[in-house]
Amino acid sequence: MTTQQAGTQGTPPGARGDKAKTALSVVAVLGLAALAFLGVREAQRARLVPDGASPPSFQMSKHAGGSLALSDLKGQVVMLDFWATWCPPCREEMPSLVKLAKEYESQGLVFVAASRDDGATAPQEVDYFLQRFQPELRPYVVYADDDVARAFQVNALPTLYFLDRDGKVIDAQRGMLSEDGLRRRIERALKR
Repeated sequence: MTTQQAGTQGTPPGARGDKAKTALSVVAVLGLAALAFLGVREAQRARLVPDGASPPSFQMSKHAGGSLALSDLKGQVVMLDFWATWCPPCREEMPSLVKLAKEYESQGLVFVAASRDDGATAPQEVDYFLQRFQPELRPYVVYADDDVARAFQVNALPTLYFLDRDGKVIDAQRGMLSEDGLRRRIERALKR
């Protein structure tokens, strides 16, 4: 059989080796991309309040009226979510946060939805959001001013913290989590 016949009847000689090299290159690029992604995630976590730290307790105004200090929640596990009405990932994640907060409340979980909506119109913006999209969120909403955000090193939304029963940070995440990811973190926090 000549080289010309081999080309018309199947893969030309040497082409199989080229395909294997291409496949290996693709796998290598995907592996490097995965490592880079994990490195970025770890770097983001490193810029959050470290595990074991006791953040200062601020008074935050509650949307429903009154105020809340994180120190008032000692003895319970706190899921503290920094969010805003204008943040698409926050809006997408919120139904899962509310659902899981209700599910785990009897086990000692307290959900605090710390709004970063800014300015004098923040209460109206949050109220509109609650009425239109997420009415079940209402009892959990507080307003986190710049001092609170700075103390928790919030420079992107959403940012989620878990505080143990003594008020110390035990976990933190910048960026949205799936419902399964949230559930795993809640269960891990409640076991500590």
